Amino acid sequence: MSEFESEERQSGFVHLHNHTDFSLLDGAAPISRYMAKAKELGMTSLAITDHGNMFGALRFYYAAKDAGINPIIGCEFYCNPPDHTERPASGGKRTKQYHLILLAMNEKGYHNLMELNSVSYTEGFYFKPRIDDELLKKHNEGLICLSACLGGEILQNLLEGQYDQAKQRAEWFASVFDDGRYYLELQDHHLPEQQRTNPLLKQLSEETGIPLVCTNDIHYIEQSDANAQDLLLCVGTNSKKNDPNRMRFPNQEFYMKSQQEMEELFSWCPEALQNTAKIAERCNLEIHFPGPLLPDFEIPEGFSDTADYLRYLSNEGLKDRYPEVTEELHKRLDYELDIIIKMQFEGYFLIVMDYIQWAKKHGIPVGPGRGSGAGSIVAYSLGITDVDPIKFNLLFERFLNPERVSMPDFDIDFCFERRQEVINYVTEHYGVERVAQIATFGTLKAKAVVKDVARVLDIPFEESNNICKLIPDDPKMTLAKAFDQNSDLGELEKKGGVYAELFDAARRLEGLNRHTSTHAAGVVIGKEKLVNYVPLYRDAKTGAISTQFTMDLIENCGLVKMDFLGLKTLTLIKHTEDLIHKKDPDFTINTIDEKDPKTFTMLRKGESNAVFQFESQGMQNILKEAQPDDIEDLVALNALYRPGPMAYIPQFINCKLGKEPITYANPELEDELKTTYGVIVYQEQVMKVAQIIAGYSLGGADILRRIMGKKKVAALEKEKVKFIAGAKALGRTEQHAIEIFEMLEPFAGYGFNKSHAVAYSVVAYQTAFLKANYPAEFWAANLTNEMNSPDKFSEYLQVAK
Repeated sequence: MSEFESEERQSGFVHLHNHTDFSLLDGAAPISRYMAKAKELGMTSLAITDHGNMFGALRFYYAAKDAGINPIIGCEFYCNPPDHTERPASGGKRTKQYHLILLAMNEKGYHNLMELNSVSYTEGFYFKPRIDDELLKKHNEGLICLSACLGGEILQNLLEGQYDQAKQRAEWFASVFDDGRYYLELQDHHLPEQQRTNPLLKQLSEETGIPLVCTNDIHYIEQSDANAQDLLLCVGTNSKKNDPNRMRFPNQEFYMKSQQEMEELFSWCPEALQNTAKIAERCNLEIHFPGPLLPDFEIPEGFSDTADYLRYLSNEGLKDRYPEVTEELHKRLDYELDIIIKMQFEGYFLIVMDYIQWAKKHGIPVGPGRGSGAGSIVAYSLGITDVDPIKFNLLFERFLNPERVSMPDFDIDFCFERRQEVINYVTEHYGVERVAQIATFGTLKAKAVVKDVARVLDIPFEESNNICKLIPDDPKMTLAKAFDQNSDLGELEKKGGVYAELFDAARRLEGLNRHTSTHAAGVVIGKEKLVNYVPLYRDAKTGAISTQFTMDLIENCGLVKMDFLGLKTLTLIKHTEDLIHKKDPDFTINTIDEKDPKTFTMLRKGESNAVFQFESQGMQNILKEAQPDDIEDLVALNALYRPGPMAYIPQFINCKLGKEPITYANPELEDELKTTYGVIVYQEQVMKVAQIIAGYSLGGADILRRIMGKKKVAALEKEKVKFIAGAKALGRTEQHAIEIFEMLEPFAGYGFNKSHAVAYSVVAYQTAFLKANYPAEFWAANLTNEMNSPDKFSEYLQVAK
């Protein structure tokens, strides 16, 4: 840090005790508004100290860096009383707890903050995440400690008239956080308790030499946000605004005050103001982000490394998959292996292979594939997928692009009922300290926030429902859009009173984090214990351990996400197989006839109730129109039946049935487009067209596809120039190149991933085969599968009859 930066940072007041909306249903201040207000106030440093968690710490760090603000990462911890440092057995319930602010000075402090926060959840006390003296002594390096608000131990002792106890504990903290890392925290929200304790803190500071620092305990950004935050508290405590006994803040002083306002409040103690800047200057955190780190995979003796072992297993698996291993197959396998090993992803393939093998060995159904991973012949050879990429002309580069380095991502479907067994195996195999699920956050979206605030304001339930019905059903709907689209909302707000309050608060609270949840499928496996990379969280209801950071943040921190999805259709297939085995012990779904006449006759009639991916009324109609003959038709219909490409279904059907001629924009494209009757359906076809027409590598074609899909004008124009040049180099005219490029654009946005469409169409065909050939067993299994879904059970019962 330069001398100028140091002086600039010390020149002003810094807010060090601040709650974002990650202090769930308590803080009404999103990180984006913190940054905007800090810049408006000319502040060069800012802290985050959410209640008991680090959920928002990394988002805050990135946002502050982007705003040119020094991020001070901290947390307001809950602490056990000092006479209960031993962790008591569960069963006792002690409500007393203290608050304590810890701020990371450097990366060591940041890691200690993560360690303390993780332990507070995973080994904490009772129902709140807590730490104790023992943990503070062990993990205080690199941390600055503030004595916290009126909920802090020192302040509580002072309020109880225990000055000597307060002094003793303050000196203990100062001895642990040596080198001047402990501060007595002053606050002034015009509360009588603070008027009593602030002079005592000043006296304590003079007697002990422990420095003072002032904070404002921010819970909202503007003073005008106070009512909205009050209503948010009501949401969190499930109370009504007019309840006289509910929890509430005493006044409207918990906002982000300017330096001038803080100077006026603490003019009697200028050193407390100066110390905020001194603390900020000491907090110079630069987080090292290692990027994704794969856990080590233990290989058997006789192999030099994971690359050697992967090559061996892949070549052996190739022999099992193909009766005749041709030179072309060997060439494709070696090409993929070279890329995988060059990118150092061999461990990833081996880890996924291992838990899939374990699942299959223990009779747990595993899906044939999901997403782009089905395009890899290495994955097929290892048994990770069960879709032949050669047969279906699937592209490896759609999965792993050598020209755009990113982690491979196998999404694996497991039997819905037994998915957890696989996660348990992985946890036991790699160790509980190295495996966790991933946190997600539910937010106050347009309808939800109106409903929550209406309840708090005691608006009758029926009226609240009617107001919510005025907001269009759209996952991306905002209140601003809703008011634009429905003038009745504006008219309602103009009535004033409770309606004006409802919408004012709803706008201020919209988008805030409401609650934590667990990602439906994501699991991380760490190279070392997870707390070295991210803070951890234990769900109070399920007991599941999750990362506190969300899926989009963890990879940069050093973790690799793997998806373990539960698919009820696999459970259905397994239950049906079990029933069939009573009369045909040798039956297996893996050897059924792929061109079974009974199955396609049933599908051509549109009788696809309970057939995976094809049970909607729209799909039933399209099956009757399209008259599918083989699985490639099912793959195409599966890919086309979604917004955008749906417009091309009539062309697909008419060309298939000979009602209109099949045309190709260039005769060289026939081999790639004949299975879809000249219609571009898949992303992989877009890639192949770019390769054939303009000489793109498949990796480059994948990048082109992404740019077209995102419709970024500048990047698209650059690619267009490249495409035309490539086409001209192959002897094509510029006009023809432009026509092909412009033809590809909409399809790149609409096109579906063929690897995924194939894998899911295989599962769809399997369910259709069972329905057509073993209807009694199929419907019995379906009814068992839907026992906990009354509406679905009733529907299937009627169809089965």
